[in-house]
Amino acid sequence: MRNRSGFGWLELVIGIILILLGIFTFVNPGIALTGFVVAYGMIAIVMGIADIVLYVRAERYTGFGPVVSLVAGILSVMSGVMLLMYPDAGKWVLSLLFPIWFIAHCISRLAHLHMIRLTAGKVMYYFTLIVNIIGLVLGFMMLLRPLVSLLSASYIAGTYLILLGVDGIVVAFSGMGSRK
Repeated sequence: MRNRSGFGWLELVIGIILILLGIFTFVNPGIALTGFVVAYGMIAIVMGIADIVLYVRAERYTGFGPVVSLVAGILSVMSGVMLLMYPDAGKWVLSLLFPIWFIAHCISRLAHLHMIRLTAGKVMYYFTLIVNIIGLVLGFMMLLRPLVSLLSASYIAGTYLILLGVDGIVVAFSGMGSRK
């Protein structure tokens, strides 16, 4: 039997995990690099699976959005598996993987803005738009300046993860994350 309550449990769990991960990043910036590799590997896999599930749910529609979700999901899962399997190498490529992950995830979310506006309203639409534009700017900034990215990754990532977590929780309560 399908859940028709209008509540998105997967988005709520992802949102809470992202907020906790962002707070951890701010509290422990010194040990965050090693923690980044393992924790972000796990969260990249979970978010990638969520993007792939979104593709599967939206595959009957044509357009750019569902394909972007599939590609972003596959990239997220691949990045997460690599981080978990090679944590030492993950520390060195962190300055490249994070920007790519930020950019891919933000493009995926921006591709679904029309659905957000229709189902969640204007406030959620503008919040998602702003958060993901900030994410794109941060992603490109980190991609262009890898050393700055590595030195400030804990604060940049912590801020963005908290914003993504809030976005996920708002989506969960808006009814967008529910099965219809």
